[in-house]
Amino acid sequence: MSLDGRHALVTGGGRGIGRAVAAALSAAGASVTVAGRGAADLDAAVAAGHARHRVVMDVTDEAAVAACIAASQANGAIDILVANAGAAESGPFLKSDAALFRRMIDLNLMGVVHCARAVLPGMIERRRGRIVAVASTAGLKGYAYVSAYTAAKHAVVGLVKALALETAASGVTVNAVCPGYTETDLVSRSLGAISDKTGRSRDDVLADILRDKPLKRLIRPEEVASACVWLASDGAAAVTGSAVVVAGGEI
Repeated sequence: MSLDGRHALVTGGGRGIGRAVAAALSAAGASVTVAGRGAADLDAAVAAGHARHRVVMDVTDEAAVAACIAASQANGAIDILVANAGAAESGPFLKSDAALFRRMIDLNLMGVVHCARAVLPGMIERRRGRIVAVASTAGLKGYAYVSAYTAAKHAVVGLVKALALETAASGVTVNAVCPGYTETDLVSRSLGAISDKTGRSRDDVLADILRDKPLKRLIRPEEVASACVWLASDGAAAVTGSAVVVAGGEI
């Protein structure tokens, strides 16, 4: 699955799954640019050799995304986009106001839209490109108390399926990767928040989350990254419009 000579952009690339994806793409030979809002995390990724370049960018800002991606293409046309930036806010539906829904849609869905619109014309012109959206098992099933996040991730999977049909004959593939609960700062913060609210230990909270998970452990970021590298490779040229589940049998 050599990616020699390819330029990859990974959003949310400073931490968690994004950082693991950047490292895996770099190990496969790609020249990787990591993007995100935290300069320190991005600099750390470059310093560790997990990326070659970095760009500070808020994926919810359409104009900034277009400008930053245009500037980053001075380092080479973008052949691979891994749209990973995202976040989850929790709460009962009746306490999840319209502003919360808009935040989840703007970050988790429109962030993918803005980045895809910026890189797709060049990919179509060159007749080669890979777009991988990091969605979630929440894009394929329901979870209580994260209705806005779940709605946004379902929308990402729908976008992937529609865009894949539009680009199927262009040499560009568009796919989603849907991880289950993964060992990231996001999940760690969620465990802490639940523990604080309920008075239960983090271990008890984690055990409860994993009770119905066949694998009986959290997914590792590197396991999600492996799926992204495969989808970015020539070997996956006939795979488009798919939602690849990395969840240990949960789905």
